[in-house]
Amino acid sequence: MTKVAPTLNLTKVGRVCVTAADTDRAIDFYVGMLGLDKVVDVPMGPDMRWVEVAIPGRETTIAIAPPPPGRAAGGSETGICIDTSDLDADHAALKAAGADVDDEITRYGEPVPPMFWVRDPDGNSLIVVQPLD
Repeated sequence: MTKVAPTLNLTKVGRVCVTAADTDRAIDFYVGMLGLDKVVDVPMGPDMRWVEVAIPGRETTIAIAPPPPGRAAGGSETGICIDTSDLDADHAALKAAGADVDDEITRYGEPVPPMFWVRDPDGNSLIVVQPLD
């Protein structure tokens, strides 16, 4: 394998992406349910938009985009982990609000932090984690 790392100019993980069949419904979830800020909302060709949301004051965004041609939106294990300072309270609040969350918080024990999965309206899963101090 050719090593190209010395020639690349990578600087950060700027955004991660989830696909959505209905952009407005996805915005309702990420902004209305999770409390993220909508930081980008621009046309992306006919009848499509590129939207980015972020935790208030944070740099990395989640892009909400249409799926590639011929593919269905959503249903992805995104690998996106969102940190929280109070996992139990967030789990209870999301559950009470009707979000699609795991019934219970998963607690594997140290060194793995406790976590639960939450799914957006298109079935994209995110993991909410309370880091161990």
